[in-house]
Amino acid sequence: MSTTTLHRGFPDTEFRARTEAAQTLMASLDLAGMLLTSESEVRYFTGFQTLFWQSPTRSWFLFIPAQGKPIAVIPEIGAELMRQSWLDDVRTWSAPAPDDDGISLLTELLSPLATRGERLGVLKGHETNLRMPLGDWERLVFALPGLQVTDCTGLIQGLRMIKSPLEINKLRHICAIGSAAFAAVPEFVTLGMPLEDVFREFRRTAIALGADDAPYVVGAADQGGYADVISPPSRRPLCAGDIMMMDTGCTWDGYYCDFDRNWAIAKTSDDARHAYDVLWRATEAGIEAARPGNTCRDLFLAMSSVIAELDDSGGDIGRLGHGLGMQLTEQPSHAAFDTTEIKENMVLTIEPSLSYGNGLMMVHEENIVVGSSTTELLSLRAAQELPVIQF
Repeated sequence: MSTTTLHRGFPDTEFRARTEAAQTLMASLDLAGMLLTSESEVRYFTGFQTLFWQSPTRSWFLFIPAQGKPIAVIPEIGAELMRQSWLDDVRTWSAPAPDDDGISLLTELLSPLATRGERLGVLKGHETNLRMPLGDWERLVFALPGLQVTDCTGLIQGLRMIKSPLEINKLRHICAIGSAAFAAVPEFVTLGMPLEDVFREFRRTAIALGADDAPYVVGAADQGGYADVISPPSRRPLCAGDIMMMDTGCTWDGYYCDFDRNWAIAKTSDDARHAYDVLWRATEAGIEAARPGNTCRDLFLAMSSVIAELDDSGGDIGRLGHGLGMQLTEQPSHAAFDTTEIKENMVLTIEPSLSYGNGLMMVHEENIVVGSSTTELLSLRAAQELPVIQF
């Protein structure tokens, strides 16, 4: 694993740089401010990290002005934690209060913008959510008739796609932990072991190795291959001839790894070996194509050209990888429709998949960071040939 000394959280300079970068882009779009309501965006600009977001009871708001520090408008229960951040202005209300869950505070804050007929950015696009009651949003807009609400999705997602050196260090660390957990799988798997127990032991292993959590562990195991890659595990025992896949998103200090591994149980078939070989080479093609100046579409086509040796469906799961960071999946998408330019310090998953045999599929995934001239693997590269766990 990484030997770099890591610290939880970020210095204030990190959040100041993010905010100033956002404000520079806001000026170019004539935005007087942005209102953010979702966990990753609030955390991105403040460092406010809590599992309390899992409760749907309370809304949380962050206003990014055209100049100066962000302003938090949050339930009183979060005030102590938010005041430990770099923010100076934290406005609170006693929540939950269904008749006025922070709306009067927001109205007061945004009224000067509405009076001047200025533009407020909010997230409206793909992979965003409002995370407040629609009725509250409608009441807010009704109370601010002069406000011009406009989409700032591209601005926010464009900033978050490029990771800082400190973010990359955290991602490098959690990917090393995930790699070590996967390397331990053959040591604890036994013939006849229920898949549910395999997954449970994997979680224990990842946490023992230093992960804060392993909230995303999915996969499958069946004879000759699998047909589903998102299900929770069953009590079905592992049998000789199974192909087992595990896909994990472990976390450390709020940052995710996201990659998978495949194994054959006791023995394997030529079809499974061939599928694995094609995917391994498709992954190599994707890694090679992940260079500044190329597009996500270029990555998709590079992987698809190798996958076509066995499967010409063009990637029926929709995309062959995505961005990675504070969320398990982030923008962009390696898909035919996505012409996002690859840039230095993007952290990406390379995730080709294919169909083979009688309704079977296989997926392979690695995590990388794009450099100016080379691509760094964050996950420990999978074996070139399908590993067989012998007993």
